[in-house]
Amino acid sequence: MCDELQNGSLPLLIPTPNGRDDSGTNRDCFLMNPLATSQLHMNMFQFLGILMGIAIRTGSPLSLNLAEPVWKQLAGMPLTPADLTEVDRAYVPGLLCIRDMDPQEKVFQTLEMPFSTPSAYGHDVPLSTRYRKITPENRHEYVRLALNYRLHEFDSQVAAVREGMSKVVPVPLLTLFSGNELETMVCGSPDIPLGLLKSVATYKGIEAASPLIQWFWEVMEEFSNQERSLFLRFVWGRTRLPRTIADFRGRDFVMDKYNPPDHFLPESYTCFFLLKMPRYSCKSILRQKLKYAIHFCKSIDTDEYARVQAATNSDTDDTDSLASEEHTSL
Repeated sequence: MCDELQNGSLPLLIPTPNGRDDSGTNRDCFLMNPLATSQLHMNMFQFLGILMGIAIRTGSPLSLNLAEPVWKQLAGMPLTPADLTEVDRAYVPGLLCIRDMDPQEKVFQTLEMPFSTPSAYGHDVPLSTRYRKITPENRHEYVRLALNYRLHEFDSQVAAVREGMSKVVPVPLLTLFSGNELETMVCGSPDIPLGLLKSVATYKGIEAASPLIQWFWEVMEEFSNQERSLFLRFVWGRTRLPRTIADFRGRDFVMDKYNPPDHFLPESYTCFFLLKMPRYSCKSILRQKLKYAIHFCKSIDTDEYARVQAATNSDTDDTDSLASEEHTSL
């Protein structure tokens, strides 16, 4: 569901202006769509809030990549011009340029600057029926109206999400947290602390001190944070860990060794947070097979699983040597 929210399948979220322009911060993040104003959209935002509340209550993180100002608003904090810069690097400097421009400059006469402002979606929004274009006389009012519009652009969408959250958690308590703290409560930590994962790991049919387990944790240490997120998706269907051991609520990360040799890939059972690891003969093969699995075997759309088996006599490149079935995990 979170993927559908962020891949354009649903109209609730949009990329940040920085993301569209490939500049500034929060390029890979999303904002609430200011054009999603119908009753259906409001109901969908409320449902999103319910999901956020459930995530807080159960410690089950959501894979939502919302921009920092969105979390700040959800926590009940007002936005500032600095928050706008976090998602639209050029917007505030543009307003300041208009505000501080010399009234005698010919730009006001030579350029027809309409009395409107671009929304986060990129559409021009008229700010007044009284003025048609920006002039030296009304430029300060223009800056005030434009800034006010962008600071409150998502108010109705945020209110709908908070209304949904209120059905699960006491919304007034959210004001005790910062936007970053609320994001961590809903989505878990964006970093993948291996110490936390190790603390909930249990082993079946193999000792924690065995070479296979030691190789696994060494490979996980070498993985980038993005690769660790892919691993979590492969083995658990999530991309972030809960905040604390208590938030796992008894769900251990289970590692089980089974007999297939080097040309087999690991298997995952996402419903049970279970990884079945073949008895690899060395660390380099474990790294190779695990990286292939997390990048190409991450579907969790069915309640079946398929063993991904490599072709025998594989001395060639990993991607050429693997003849695998489609992987699905519980």
